Amino acid sequence: MGLFGFGQKKKILDLTEGYKRQMEKAEQERKLRQSQVASSADSPFSFFDSPATTSSGMSTTEEINESPEERKKRLARRIMEMTEKLEDIGNQIYHLQQRVEVLERKLDVKRI
Repeated sequence: MGLFGFGQKKKILDLTEGYKRQMEKAEQERKLRQSQVASSADSPFSFFDSPATTSSGMSTTEEINESPEERKKRLARRIMEMTEKLEDIGNQIYHLQQRVEVLERKLDVKRI
């Protein structure tokens, strides 16, 4: 306990250093990719040199480099997942409404 600031321990947690390191690493990776793309763009078969992206969490630079077909497939998959989630939530709401109606009947509550 420090009354008027006496005897206080000054512990400061600085989280910006990790963020700065992460941003620097991302910047270095971006520069490395750009240099690889620039060097491989000279060959006529440069599309064989680019590695395929298989990770689900793609960065924005990888999203820009993917083909329109891949984008459409990924978008369609995301829309299907969202639709399924909405249907599940709608079903849950319906079941909750049914339970409330049963409870109201049991309690003999008069509805408006």
